[in-house]
Amino acid sequence: MTANTSSGDFMRNVLHVDMNAFYASCEQSINPKYTARPLAVAGNPEMRHGIVLTASYDARKFGVKTGMPLWQAKKLCPEIIFTPPDYELYMHMSHKIMETLSYYSPLVEQFSIDEAWIDITGTEHLWGPPVQAARRIQEKVDKKLNLPCSVGLSDNKLLAKIASDIKKPRGITELRTDDVESMLWPLPVDSMLGIGKSTKGSLNQCGIYTIGDLARTPYKFLINMFGKNGHYLYMFAHGVDKTPVRPNYENTKSFGNSITLPYDYKDRDEIKKVILFLTEEVCSRMRKKGFKAGRVGLTLKDHMFSRENHSKVLQTYCYSTEDIYNAILELFARFWKNESIRLVGVSVSKLELYDYATQLSFLDNVGRAKKEKANIAIDKIRNKYGMDAIKRASLLNTDFKNSPLTGMKNFDPR
Repeated sequence: MTANTSSGDFMRNVLHVDMNAFYASCEQSINPKYTARPLAVAGNPEMRHGIVLTASYDARKFGVKTGMPLWQAKKLCPEIIFTPPDYELYMHMSHKIMETLSYYSPLVEQFSIDEAWIDITGTEHLWGPPVQAARRIQEKVDKKLNLPCSVGLSDNKLLAKIASDIKKPRGITELRTDDVESMLWPLPVDSMLGIGKSTKGSLNQCGIYTIGDLARTPYKFLINMFGKNGHYLYMFAHGVDKTPVRPNYENTKSFGNSITLPYDYKDRDEIKKVILFLTEEVCSRMRKKGFKAGRVGLTLKDHMFSRENHSKVLQTYCYSTEDIYNAILELFARFWKNESIRLVGVSVSKLELYDYATQLSFLDNVGRAKKEKANIAIDKIRNKYGMDAIKRASLLNTDFKNSPLTGMKNFDPR
């Protein structure tokens, strides 16, 4: 099979904006004392989860890396500063980044907490040539949020994402389909989207170490080895990706969110903290759209990324964070077998529209009415002052900032 690398009658201009050392950069953006100093966002050094979650570029100069034990990071860089993760800050900054990108095009697709694609095709009369537009966006994010980013430019999403990884920090790289052989093929095979540790190992065993090696591998061989995924490996290795930039419109059939964790979580209370925060975020979005839920779902992935999906139908429709959180905890208690967890996801579905103001007056249960009114009041405060303005001590008697959460689905802390 021959891959058709033609981009069609016109050339698309797709950018991939990737924040640099996102968590560390967020901390530096709000704390001037961290500026231009070696910084690592890390678990509590007094706890067993004492590892580096992400490091600033000033720390990386000394060899500090993600996943490194804190004692080793301190040995390499005696002046390093450790700070606990503040997931609510990172979510807030992520929303601000997406708002900024949407100013330049309505076609923005968020890929993870710190990266997104933006299709700027046809906007030359507004922002200038593509490279100039990329520079405008990079400078705007830096000036508005004090956050550095790298930008990849191409005629498709795949190549734009790979390009954004080539020059960090603050780089702008153009990688077109005509540049595939000279720029893409020399890269390690795991530089390509969708190739993880397991697939890399299988390819290496076959003598495939670069993307060029993969591109020169017979199509039928890849199909026999990887099934339908072999097709995508072959096409991607030739720089072919025809998927459009899809704006992240809300799916009104369900609401959900998930977090990929930086290491294996084994502690029950730590996993419950993750479930709580996800439930808060999902329920807030559901109420904002005017829905109540009749079903809740829980997704767990172990360290091998084996997925388990569980759901439960609620006895009555509700939108209360407390009720939905407790229902999800019942699923967790029933199905979690004390295994290590690497991804957690929660969802609500079986939705019905709900007139909160009217329906609250008809609730027979006074306690429930007060609880659901409290949910609406909390939403209003957070919408005005941010998610960190108020926290639910009734649900969790710990400071969520010190919970070592480190990302949404597909998050890459580089």
